[in-house]
Amino acid sequence: MTTASSVLDRNPSSVIRPGLSHLQDDPPSPHTPRRGLSSTYSSPSASYRNEEETLIIEIGARHLCAGFAGENSPRCRLGFGPEESRREGDYRRWLPGFEHRRVRKRTGYELGEDHELWRMDLQELDLGLVGDQIERAVREVYSKYLLLELKSRRLNLLLPSIMPHPLLSTILNTLFLHFHYPSITLLPTPVGCVIAAGCRAGLVVDIGWNETIITAIYEYREVHHNRTIRGMKLVTREMGKMLCRLKRISDGESYRLDLDVDETANAMINDSFEHCEEITTRMAWCQSLEEAARNSPVPQNLSSNLRRLPTIAEEQHDNANPPDTVIEDPLMTIPSSFPPHRNVRIPFSHLAQPVESALFATASSTDEFDDHEKPLHILIYKELLLLSPDIRSVCLSRIIVTGGGSNIPGLKSRLLDQLSLLIRDRGWDPVVGKAADERRRRLKEISTNQQKQPTPQSTTTSTVAALAPQVPDPIEEKLRGQQRKEAKPSVIAPSAGTVRGIETLGAWAGGSLLAALKVKGTVDIDKDSFLQHGLAGARRDAEQHQQQQPTTSVGVPQQQQQRQSHHGSLIPRAGVAEKPAWTLGGWA
Repeated sequence: MTTASSVLDRNPSSVIRPGLSHLQDDPPSPHTPRRGLSSTYSSPSASYRNEEETLIIEIGARHLCAGFAGENSPRCRLGFGPEESRREGDYRRWLPGFEHRRVRKRTGYELGEDHELWRMDLQELDLGLVGDQIERAVREVYSKYLLLELKSRRLNLLLPSIMPHPLLSTILNTLFLHFHYPSITLLPTPVGCVIAAGCRAGLVVDIGWNETIITAIYEYREVHHNRTIRGMKLVTREMGKMLCRLKRISDGESYRLDLDVDETANAMINDSFEHCEEITTRMAWCQSLEEAARNSPVPQNLSSNLRRLPTIAEEQHDNANPPDTVIEDPLMTIPSSFPPHRNVRIPFSHLAQPVESALFATASSTDEFDDHEKPLHILIYKELLLLSPDIRSVCLSRIIVTGGGSNIPGLKSRLLDQLSLLIRDRGWDPVVGKAADERRRRLKEISTNQQKQPTPQSTTTSTVAALAPQVPDPIEEKLRGQQRKEAKPSVIAPSAGTVRGIETLGAWAGGSLLAALKVKGTVDIDKDSFLQHGLAGARRDAEQHQQQQPTTSVGVPQQQQQRQSHHGSLIPRAGVAEKPAWTLGGWA
């Protein structure tokens, strides 16, 4: 019979089987729970990423690149073509036969007009539409690629250094009104390219869509710039003309090229713009200097210089291909968008003709071009002539070829070879023409005759001690040899005045690097100041404005001394200090 005492004497199961209670810590003492502070009142270290996050946006005539500061490449690259501007639910591009449709263009339509964000000619440009396209692109960047919310952030904006003021005002007004940017820092794209190349100075050759802009940068400042209408738009048009000439296709390898392109062919090029641009991007290439001299008519002195001064690439090509071997011209099969829609077989060498005619104009004389129609190599030479000798020597060894056209195979080396040839022929003499060539020929003859004149032999056999050859010192030669062995190998900097091209990561990477270093830009536009006055509130020179302020005997500005007398220190209180004057810099 069980009693109450026997029941109480039984050990519980927890005693028989030891548990994990001895491994647990003692319960903490009662304390007040920690409250989470909002980001407004928290320390800067707790929300450094959210407060100091800087966005980098580069806007061009046909693209927009965006990303975060400190990264080596942008997160996205958006275009402004018809496919990027279509509405939600528009699936017409997947309909059968949509690629071969014929869209009626308006009268006066320019090639690629519906793929451009802006043009330099603002007469027929709708600035309101430009602002709407920029707003839609930036919102897409926030929602799809950066995954951010619309909140206050700093923005570094990279723009071309040549831009009309109404267009610049539209871009800034759109970004300030629709997005919460407290300030926007502007940076020219040529300066960004120089920073991304790791240099302080250089000659930036930006082969863009509408034009090619050549800018000389010295100590991160724009010294001079020049431009020409020869860009990728002209190359695409020449490619379309060449494809339009392929009207008659026969079996095998036969083809026929007509000599003229009428208005009907121009309309066909405008209708098949996407097809012409894709072929230009994928298959266009540039000939070397030797191939261009052999395949196109050039002056006799140019051909002689080419034979006398071959480039390194040409020497390697000659060693790999002896004169006895004949290089065949392969045929390339290209799908044609012109009626009838059949494949076209074209020699590979013909794909280099659009680049030759559009960027170098080898078939025409240099006297036929206007100032805004100069070929690229001549424009680079003219730009270097306008620089001072010290800046020219620095920029000549730091030539940066960038832009969409720089991706054409062989274009960079061809530009450098053409520039070297021009410098050898003309030197740095700005005067050109028949009279200048005759003067150079006479001076050369005079120098040659002076060298051929025999020197009179002296009757005395004694030599002057100062003109006697120096006796070699074996001990000094031994010491020099020992120093050369012990010397550490060092990287020798290129000599000034040598034609040399360097690579760059692009303008966006330069802006990202500059923003990551927390460097304050020269053109820093405040939101309140811009929305109140617009571009008219910018001063021509902020430094000049500071110099014109009345100062006291100790050199302190009068306004600053008044604030010191009122507040007791030179540090202004919050909400009392005046905002500094801002300037447009190179855009003024």
